[in-house]
Amino acid sequence: MKKFEELKFNIGALKGISVKNIEEHLKLYAGYVKNTNLIIEKIGEMASDTEKNAYVMGELQRRFSFEFNGMRNHEYYFKSLEGGARLLPQDSKLKAAIEKQSPSFEAWLGGFKTITMTRGIGWAVLGYDKKTEQFVHIWIDEQHLGQLNGVEWILGIDMWEHAFVYDYPTSEKKKYVEAFFENLNWEVIEENFKKVQ
Repeated sequence: MKKFEELKFNIGALKGISVKNIEEHLKLYAGYVKNTNLIIEKIGEMASDTEKNAYVMGELQRRFSFEFNGMRNHEYYFKSLEGGARLLPQDSKLKAAIEKQSPSFEAWLGGFKTITMTRGIGWAVLGYDKKTEQFVHIWIDEQHLGQLNGVEWILGIDMWEHAFVYDYPTSEKKKYVEAFFENLNWEVIEENFKKVQ
């Protein structure tokens, strides 16, 4: 199986999210890439005797989903912070589609921010189900429990403490959520939506 490469992100100075927090967070992402590749390698080594190694291979496969999703989730997250804060384009197809499903874009955003405050570690995600042509809000426990089959990521915010611990105590994670949206490059999110239609 082909190995995965660690992506590099061009993230400038952010308001309310420190350079230190981004640097440490990127190290964590690098670890997910490294561990995903190590697991692929180990499974390959054990494939020569699948009967003898069945239990270990099964557990490695379970861990693979955690590491792989940790890698991919962070790639969506960091990409959305590249290029500086940008507003949605005036002719935003994403905004128009959201407003068909919600009373207003602001009402949708308020509801999405509520999901980010879910207790525990995980990810708040705006997904798009192409089969029904509608948006769904997703709470993903850890990296992998709660991903929805066939639902494409449009927007994701990391709600593990590592995403904000250098800047805010856990009791103030709402400030991190506001800082994330203040720095969000909505043009990237718009492109994510265009790609899944």
